[in-house]
Amino acid sequence: MTTSAVTRRILPTSPFNVPVAPIIEDFELGARVTHDQYGLGRIVGVEEDIAVTVDFGSRQERICRPYAKLSNL
Repeated sequence: MTTSAVTRRILPTSPFNVPVAPIIEDFELGARVTHDQYGLGRIVGVEEDIAVTVDFGSRQERICRPYAKLSNL
């Protein structure tokens, strides 16, 4: 099988559209957040573009970027 030098055109009505990149949120120290697995928490540490540390009451978790299950309240 050979590859062509032509780029493929994606039709807007195609069911095989390219997936949209997720929006990566920025978190501030002290912000209230929710996590799908751990529940409600507060940001207690921020490592720029690497990870955040969240206090969920009974435990603290370090959550790495892209923060898939973490969202601001």
